[in-house]
Amino acid sequence: MTASHHTQDGNWLDFPDVRLVHTLAGAVIQLADLGPLTSFSLPYPAEAQRALDQTVLTCLLRGVEGVPRSLPELLFWCHSRPLEDWPLDLPPDAFGPGDFLVDPDALVPTQLCHEWWIRAKDAGAAHFDRQVIHTAMHLCRKASSPESYTAFRRLLVDQPVLTGAQRFEVDTDLFLAPLRELVDQCYAPVPAACERAGAYATCGRCLTLLTPVGKDGWWCERDRCRRRGAPPHGRVFSGADAGGLLHLRRPLRQFVTSPGRAEVELATRLGELGLEVQLWPGFDAYDLRVTFPDGHVWALDVKDWKHPGLLGRAAKPVRAEPPFDEACWVVPREQADAHRDYLGTYRRNRPADAGALPLHTDDRIVALAGARLRGSAGPQLKDPNPTNGGPRA
Repeated sequence: MTASHHTQDGNWLDFPDVRLVHTLAGAVIQLADLGPLTSFSLPYPAEAQRALDQTVLTCLLRGVEGVPRSLPELLFWCHSRPLEDWPLDLPPDAFGPGDFLVDPDALVPTQLCHEWWIRAKDAGAAHFDRQVIHTAMHLCRKASSPESYTAFRRLLVDQPVLTGAQRFEVDTDLFLAPLRELVDQCYAPVPAACERAGAYATCGRCLTLLTPVGKDGWWCERDRCRRRGAPPHGRVFSGADAGGLLHLRRPLRQFVTSPGRAEVELATRLGELGLEVQLWPGFDAYDLRVTFPDGHVWALDVKDWKHPGLLGRAAKPVRAEPPFDEACWVVPREQADAHRDYLGTYRRNRPADAGALPLHTDDRIVALAGARLRGSAGPQLKDPNPTNGGPRA
């Protein structure tokens, strides 16, 4: 990583290579959508060619030897060199140690790659997940059916993989009737890369399809899941069940299913304390509305992001309706523990217009809820260190 002359007080876009990483992330994901990242030939897709050209120019300007001269060589860099070893001028909080754009084992885009892609202001396709959610809200409001919206969110959270029989059940679900055509846009045929000996397997923890690696290994796309060890098999589909198998599209798995699993888990833990918990209130104004016995209300938004700097740059105030007394964002503790100073990095990169939006781990939220139930007075969710000390969005 090139030593930077910038300070942390600057805008991320003041760093010359932030846009290049956005371009690289978009190119990697575009290529992965077309097929395996090991089988490309000329002519390259426009986004990939642009990423290659810009990387070559950057290397030449900085006198770097061994410049990637082709797309296969650039992709080799993506899975063999962590970002910290690229000759790039990036903000100090732009990456963590050992962060790759392509997973070295499975050769697919990493969670970090998707997070960079989703933050690219010129990547309209990167907002597919939000477009789907907003369309679902519109259709359910038009049908005056908040129950349909809740059923749709539960579908994306609980069933990222559908067999033909399950797809028929979705088609005949009355709650999902207003969203039938939208559901068609959310799922795609499973990729051949997920098949081994005519069968497909899901992860027993996050429910998404596993990718076979090596002779008999399996790889889960969720960083947080992989840190727990080898993925346990959930459902295995073979024979008739493997025919017509559908998988939720990656942006929805990344930004709806994954945090949705964490949302449901946190709702369960808070409910076990005796609290009233509503998921996705007000057509998903926020994720959890938690009501205490004295009527005090928390609004919680769960964010399962790998990189806290990118999460901080995405921070914005929680929507005011339905009304609440306190609000914050929540990250799974396992995600925070995997990054040195996750909460501090988030704060440094949180924009001023986010209103010092606090971020807590899920374990911290459960502990604070328990403390409040035992009679602790005063605000519980306030950021213990609200000062923003770093880049502005």
